Amino acid sequence: MKVLRVFQRWAGSLILLFVGLSSANAEQVLINASFKPDSAHPLRNKFTNDTPASGYCAQAPQQCKDNEMFSLQVPIQFNSQAPILANHGSIRQGAMFEVPTQWRDLTVTHLGTGETKTLKVRIAGLGSTYVTEDIMKLVGPQPDYREAHWKLWDGTWVNTPLPCTYSGVAFYWNHAYKFFWKTPNQGVCSRQARFDIPWLRYDYLDFAYELETPKPLEMSSGVYVGHLTYTLGPRADFDFGDIMLPSSSALTLNFELEVQHTLKVDIPPGGTRVELVPQGGWQAWLSQGRKPTRLLRDQTFNISTSSRFKMQMQCQYTYPAGDTCAVQDPAGNQAPLQVAVTLPSGLTTEGGRAVIRQPLRVSGVGTELFQPGIYVDRKPGTLHFGIEQGDVADMLSREAATYKGNVTVIWDSEVG
Repeated sequence: MKVLRVFQRWAGSLILLFVGLSSANAEQVLINASFKPDSAHPLRNKFTNDTPASGYCAQAPQQCKDNEMFSLQVPIQFNSQAPILANHGSIRQGAMFEVPTQWRDLTVTHLGTGETKTLKVRIAGLGSTYVTEDIMKLVGPQPDYREAHWKLWDGTWVNTPLPCTYSGVAFYWNHAYKFFWKTPNQGVCSRQARFDIPWLRYDYLDFAYELETPKPLEMSSGVYVGHLTYTLGPRADFDFGDIMLPSSSALTLNFELEVQHTLKVDIPPGGTRVELVPQGGWQAWLSQGRKPTRLLRDQTFNISTSSRFKMQMQCQYTYPAGDTCAVQDPAGNQAPLQVAVTLPSGLTTEGGRAVIRQPLRVSGVGTELFQPGIYVDRKPGTLHFGIEQGDVADMLSREAATYKGNVTVIWDSEVG
């Protein structure tokens, strides 16, 4: 008895982009990240930072990789507004640094649906090149410029003052010293001058940052926007003391995150034509007269997905009493068709339950959301078709006929 044809429809790729907005008077930086499912790493549920490194991470990439941090260099200078005096009593009158090392949240919003997610950012390091007078003129003759720079302050700028920590970076010239300090904890890092310094400049701002991104496997496709602005200057987010004043009062981080989800369903050749039969086939009825109690057929499919999705069902014939499809004979007699789905491991309901013989309804109730915990790559699932015992008995009580009907099963990534 040939009774059913099944079709499927799905989205081929989903694009998620989140774009940063900016403050008008801030120095701007753009941070790009992306997510693409990778069959070699199915458990991966995080973005890849695609932002080209500048500053510290461009020079010490392994250090940044080991510490999962990134760096950017921006053209913000800090210039002394007065001389830095030898043995100054307040750390705010010399070389001091305090940056926002604690995690800060920013909200990113889906431009189409208004859905929001949270991104976290922290500053993990800072550096620059300080420039001043010829160092030998400030401290007197020394064996070399390195010794002269070390003598200028109460300690070296490569062995950092706590709570800052060593980064492995230090270069020096007769009038300049390049440094970078990691900032694992909140607090002020400072150096006291041992000689008068008539003027000092930090040539640029080099900062390292860490990200905690939303989980892309739990995000809808589309565009999200968000930005975060830090203030710069005395008592601000980036506080370099009272003497060193910045050329820009704000720094805005703009974010662009792109997700390229996969949702693909493959049904084997011939799988769109489904014939329901009794368990064990028709032979028991034909040879022994035993009437079948149920009509069944399972149809396998392979699914690849990194996206949330829902499943829906459309019918050629709808059986109103049961919120399901029906098969129909030439005389117009109908029998309800029960359809269910089993999904592979890694795909769950919204509540985290495994999907085993979940009924499909015309209304879509019960299949509004399935979500991946990992990237599922060509894993087998099953569509279960059946006609129950009482309905089979009713079909057999009538004159022999062929019951048919088309059912469209839809895997839909547009989850509301």
